[in-house]
Amino acid sequence: MPRFSQEVEGVLRRSGWLPDRRVDLARWKVLAAEFTWHAAAEKFLQEFGGLRVDIGGPGITCAREPFEFDPELAVGEGERFAELSGLFGLRFFPLGEVGQGEFFLAIDEEGAVYLLGAGASRYGVGDLALERLVTGVAPERLSPPT
Repeated sequence: MPRFSQEVEGVLRRSGWLPDRRVDLARWKVLAAEFTWHAAAEKFLQEFGGLRVDIGGPGITCAREPFEFDPELAVGEGERFAELSGLFGLRFFPLGEVGQGEFFLAIDEEGAVYLLGAGASRYGVGDLALERLVTGVAPERLSPPT
């Protein structure tokens, strides 16, 4: 069974992704030192870091929006990430941005990808998150634990 749907694999390949792609994280480890790196962030960014996916138009349950995987885009937002991590009891690490920079993309220690703004919404883990981002499936809004 293929890893991605044909549509999603095509979009990712046009954006510069190839199977077994490996990105050197050294530059980001210096620039994004205000964030605590974890294994899931490293694994994801080694494969998808630096990709900018230029998509648009209607999706399955929401509009498709461009997104970029570059943790440097969140530099200076360490306090915001720490606050949201504390609020939801998760360790969010920045992956990049979605749209025109209105929202951040983040990953937790389990590999789930999130849309962060005033709150947090979950796309899913790893490849499922990419499928949903590319095809325009709205993430599931999280409620802070009580």
